[in-house]
Amino acid sequence: MNAPTGNPVGGAGFPLQSFPYRLPHHAGGSCFPGPRLRTGHGGHAAAKPKDMTLASFTDFAFLAPLKRALDGEGYTTPTPIQVQAIPHALAGKDLLGIAQTGTGKTAAFALPILQRLGKSGVTRKPRSCRALILSPTRELASQIADSFRAYGKHMHLSIEVVFGGIPIGRQIKRLATGADILVATPGRLLDLVNQKALRLDDVEILVLDEADQMLDLGFIVPLKRINAMLPKKRQSLFFSATMPDAIAGLAKEFLTDPVRVAVTPVATTAERVTQGVMLVSQAAKQELLYHLLCNKEIGRALVFTRTKHGADRVVKQLAKDGIESAAIHGNKSQAQRERALGAFRAGTCRVLVATDIAARGIDVDGVTHVVNFDLPNVPESYVHRIGRTARAGAAGIAISFCARDERPYLRDIEKLTRQAVPVLDLPEGFSPEPASIREVSTASAQAKGQATKGQAPKGQVVQSPGAHRPAGDRHEPTRQKPVRHRRHRSRRPKQDARPQARAAGA
Repeated sequence: MNAPTGNPVGGAGFPLQSFPYRLPHHAGGSCFPGPRLRTGHGGHAAAKPKDMTLASFTDFAFLAPLKRALDGEGYTTPTPIQVQAIPHALAGKDLLGIAQTGTGKTAAFALPILQRLGKSGVTRKPRSCRALILSPTRELASQIADSFRAYGKHMHLSIEVVFGGIPIGRQIKRLATGADILVATPGRLLDLVNQKALRLDDVEILVLDEADQMLDLGFIVPLKRINAMLPKKRQSLFFSATMPDAIAGLAKEFLTDPVRVAVTPVATTAERVTQGVMLVSQAAKQELLYHLLCNKEIGRALVFTRTKHGADRVVKQLAKDGIESAAIHGNKSQAQRERALGAFRAGTCRVLVATDIAARGIDVDGVTHVVNFDLPNVPESYVHRIGRTARAGAAGIAISFCARDERPYLRDIEKLTRQAVPVLDLPEGFSPEPASIREVSTASAQAKGQATKGQAPKGQVVQSPGAHRPAGDRHEPTRQKPVRHRRHRSRRPKQDARPQARAAGA
């Protein structure tokens, strides 16, 4: 799979480059292992140098139990979004934060909430919550709740998480005595409210995380319904990786005189992600994915498809090719999603195939490569997809497959991110066309003499250019089903066999 020699020019006018299997070396950044990757790089800080004076978490006046938890987690240096957001959140101000995924924004709102609730001394009421955090996906809601539990493990605060996909009865029982902190998806939250298992009139702090994804998933109406149930006097924190006009309009409805903090320009990609695009036909994408995943330099890969059925097809074909993978999308049950994500996080499953809906909840350290099997039709989704790698100061690689009909999506992505995505060359011996078309061209010369007699070469099946062989079947040609001709009835009148039968009986 060595790259071909030369430096040809791609279809978009960029020089073709070899596929970067190895992670690039970046100077600086965090070198902490495992889940402690919370310090280091966080993009281009928008704050002035005088605002970036906090060099340690000890500079914040956190409660002793909170400090002890941070020490146990290995948190020493706050990231830029934490430096800018935590002081304003501690002061009780509304906040509009723009930050990419993997920059530590969960701690930017979790730590001030734990500090405020721990100091107030107010007890929770039955069937209510004091802090409400809204998340677009189940996986992200679970991870936010886990972060709250890790930071507040020495504090006597009740932390609950509710989302769809599991029986609601258990969640109703847990909320009967109330919760100090509730992490929820909008749909299940409204279900609980409608069943009178939860009230929202005691909410002191509201957090909308991944607000742009909320709009992408069609949560605008549920969010407005939730906003109408909340008390007017509250603190609201609003976080988003991108800031389109629709998000800005939604922020005006939820926030009052907010402080805006940004650690990266709007809709820019993480600078530690090495990006590239391969121009290939749609029918050849599966075979190209197989070629790439065969390289051992790709440690833990996250593959994105545009549809749920597309994700299942990719997983099924990879299984035929001997590559273990798992799919995670909206049609999977919560238990299936948790098993797939757990196996991917543990390293027992090397490849995880996901849709954009599940993308926001995938916070896994050590994702070396992101592969866009299908380019997203929403350019902002590209930013979030490739943000699954190069998290918390690490380096990562993002490669996209672009078919001819996806070229407009690529232009939209480059326009949004204000940078060109380099065109990469294909593996040696690989053609951007489907394998079946290539076989026809190589076999046509051999079959030409016998094809005139209506026969194919012995032991060989000649396919027509329109017969697309599955990309995973690389060793045996696909045998086409024989054409069954429709039988026509004879126009001769049927002979009556009854007289002959009678004659024979006689």
